[in-house]
Amino acid sequence: MSDPVHDPIAIALQEDIGEGDITTESFVDASAVASAKIVAREKAIVAGANTATEVFHRVDSATRVQVIHNDGSEIDAGDTIIEIHGLAWSILKAERVALNFLQRLCGIATLTRQFVDAVGEHPAKILDTRKTTPGLRALEKAAVVAGGGQNHRFGLYDMVLVKDNHLVADVGMKALAETIRRIREKRPDVRIEVEADNLEQVRAFVEMGDIDLVLLDNMKPAQIREAIALGKNRVKFEASGGVTLKNVRRISATGVDYISVGALTHSARAIDLSLELTHAGT
Repeated sequence: MSDPVHDPIAIALQEDIGEGDITTESFVDASAVASAKIVAREKAIVAGANTATEVFHRVDSATRVQVIHNDGSEIDAGDTIIEIHGLAWSILKAERVALNFLQRLCGIATLTRQFVDAVGEHPAKILDTRKTTPGLRALEKAAVVAGGGQNHRFGLYDMVLVKDNHLVADVGMKALAETIRRIREKRPDVRIEVEADNLEQVRAFVEMGDIDLVLLDNMKPAQIREAIALGKNRVKFEASGGVTLKNVRRISATGVDYISVGALTHSARAIDLSLELTHAGT
């Protein structure tokens, strides 16, 4: 059984239902059965269908749920994503939590697809970041994948990313290189990325060796091209900072390998969905 303290579905249901649904239990017969469907009111990319299904099953394991459009599917306004059949009590109690997850995750997948499409024929891959909703990272990163993006590191524990704040003590390049060498020897399976604010840093990092990626922080397209020329075929490059749908194509045209976009998870707009009860009876 999932630990309710660390289970986002359990937390969401507890905060919404609490001791019980006063309205449903007062106005709806406990034996009434119903059919319902979750319908899109706008074009979107589906993500979170299995999460929404799990919400209905957590409220009532006897509820029957059929996913019509799986994660990654492109849907239009009016399309049904999920069909549900069971006790009306159960469907109504699960409705808001299921929609909250589904709207949020579809929003992330849809925004991700927009960035992926904007890159066009260029080979750059769209990455997410750790700028996720606390407790929902796994779900939100799965939504990025559903939208055609790729996941950057999941947390602090699965990849080295040396940023400017790590270097605030100004330990120098020699000490940095030695630390990276020790990490490489101890954890050869772990990717190592270093953030560069200028071309001088890029040159130093490329010459250092033992680095997999260089993160180009808030650099203009012309600077990104220069940076790539310094390390072509030696390291991979990631562009980050200030990336929007308006400029992502220009950035991808530089030949950069990856483009990370925090907005995928911290600024995605929820997709407009509704649950429509289509039949109720005893």
